[in-house]
Amino acid sequence: MKQKLGLLAAALLFLAVIAWAFYPKPFDVDVAEIHVGYFERAIEDSGKTRLRDRYVVSAPVAGKLSRLTAREGDLVQAGQVIALLWPAPPPLLDTRRLQEQREQVAAAEATVARADTNVRKSALVLSQAEADLHRNESLATRGFLSPIQIENNRLTVQQRQREREAAAQDASAARHQLAQLRIALQRSHGDDPIAKQAVTVTAPSSGKVVKLRQQSETVVAAGTNLMEVGDTKAIEVIVELLTEDAAQITTGAMASLRNWGGPTALQARVRLVEPSAFTKISALGVEEQRVNVVLDITSPPDTWHTLGDNYKVDVIIPVQSATNVTLVPVGCLFPRGSRSALFVIDHGRARLEEVELVARNGREAWIKTSLPAGTKIIAYPPASLNHGDRVNVMRGH
Repeated sequence: MKQKLGLLAAALLFLAVIAWAFYPKPFDVDVAEIHVGYFERAIEDSGKTRLRDRYVVSAPVAGKLSRLTAREGDLVQAGQVIALLWPAPPPLLDTRRLQEQREQVAAAEATVARADTNVRKSALVLSQAEADLHRNESLATRGFLSPIQIENNRLTVQQRQREREAAAQDASAARHQLAQLRIALQRSHGDDPIAKQAVTVTAPSSGKVVKLRQQSETVVAAGTNLMEVGDTKAIEVIVELLTEDAAQITTGAMASLRNWGGPTALQARVRLVEPSAFTKISALGVEEQRVNVVLDITSPPDTWHTLGDNYKVDVIIPVQSATNVTLVPVGCLFPRGSRSALFVIDHGRARLEEVELVARNGREAWIKTSLPAGTKIIAYPPASLNHGDRVNVMRGH
């Protein structure tokens, strides 16, 4: 009998162990509370500073740029000479080409001499024609020549006058061509007086040199960027926001700038939401439509005097706020159909409660519910947790 009772007890113990092993264990969960407080939803993104008025100083003509004495950070005044441009030196000529130019000059000199000879020749011919006309007119008055012969003599004089004018123009053209060849020869020798005249480049506005594009002496083309000048006290902030975020921002909205390097956050105001967006490829290779939002810093300038051009800042622009509303951590909510839900801890078990989600930010969610403040809820509920399951609150919560 005792042996049967022992076997029965062992069997019952074995069944109890089996039942305990397969009995559902409670879920270990973290706990949060429903509370009432202030809610704010803001758009956050990284932006950068830029000069409000940036002047790009370019070379007005092609030439040889003298070494710039200005340095980045130097102050310049409007109208101050900041660069000198000299006529570019001629291309290097070899001995053969140089001799060709000299021969061209000699040929042009001979052409000028021949043109001057033609001028003198045409002048003599004209003088002879005028003398013939004067003599024949005297004879015609005494009846020895007919009027037709006198008219032919006058036409001959006019023709000789035109020939002398043409010879004079040919001589002038030959002299100009000679002068052109001599100038080219002077430039090849480096003794051109015109090359000693410099073109000055002046500062378009007072400010600081923020970037030097050229510093050493070099030959530049017209329009080459030499430097950039701007007022470092007139700085604005530009942030590229997604179009769906930018659509929620209005001109004049207040913002704060953080992580810019200073000890405190700076205050700013939205001045412009640009009307046109652009496509930008994200770090994940996704095409995004973004728009530039421009902000003016409203904090006193002495609090951000160390802020420079193209510095990185974190921009926070509030778009929604409310006081005395019901709040829960965002990690407590999960979707349930078209609504949201959370789990309430009720006597060691999870009770499913549906709520209405009004808005959320990165930390908290604003909800509408009949649950009172202080109600214990489950944070980050496991995906396998269901209504009525036993839960075990982890220590420290």
